[in-house]
Amino acid sequence: MKRSEINAALLQATETLERWHWSLPAWGSWTAADFAAHPEASAYLRAHQLGWDVTDFGSNRFAECGLVLFCLRNGIVDVKGERTYAEKLLFVGEGQVTPTHRHAAKMEDIINRAGGDLVIEFAATDADGNVLKDDVTVPVDGLPRRLAAWEPLVLQPGQSVTIRTGLYHRFYGRKAGGPVLVGEVSQVNDDNSDNFFLELIGRFAAIEEDEPPLRPLWNEGGS
Repeated sequence: MKRSEINAALLQATETLERWHWSLPAWGSWTAADFAAHPEASAYLRAHQLGWDVTDFGSNRFAECGLVLFCLRNGIVDVKGERTYAEKLLFVGEGQVTPTHRHAAKMEDIINRAGGDLVIEFAATDADGNVLKDDVTVPVDGLPRRLAAWEPLVLQPGQSVTIRTGLYHRFYGRKAGGPVLVGEVSQVNDDNSDNFFLELIGRFAAIEEDEPPLRPLWNEGGS
């Protein structure tokens, strides 16, 4: 993924926040120079995986298969006294797919905060992580919804779904509906170890440096 694509995606995400009147912490707009000037804060942000995250999941087709995220708060797994919860904002493009994955440790709520409709598809798994053809039941705004495997669930702005651990899911913005601002509230999150993809893909993008970074990504170490 080219750095210029990442920069363009960050600008678009910033415009989305402005459109829907969402504000970020001060470090949400930090440059590499700001991170260097605040080493203690930078170390905290890195350790907690806080800040911007742009990925094409190794697809080289970001518009069709990719995601922009901003992690607002998070703990560290198995560290006493740390937060046991996390919160993110996700910027999902129209028709832009986040590939099928599951989490072994994290349960999460996915919330359509604003914009178009968010479409999510689910599949149950066995103890070894193999996909089952069984129906699944997921809480939508707390009320159970029964779905066939891979049956699309459409979340309109304001609606949410709870995704329990082990449940495969993929999501995308409904075509002709526009981009979606999504919230994620979850148990403590570790993106280095708790994403299990159905296909052999990468969680983070390999970056081609064709221009200077607008904002460092959290997995780049704030540099």
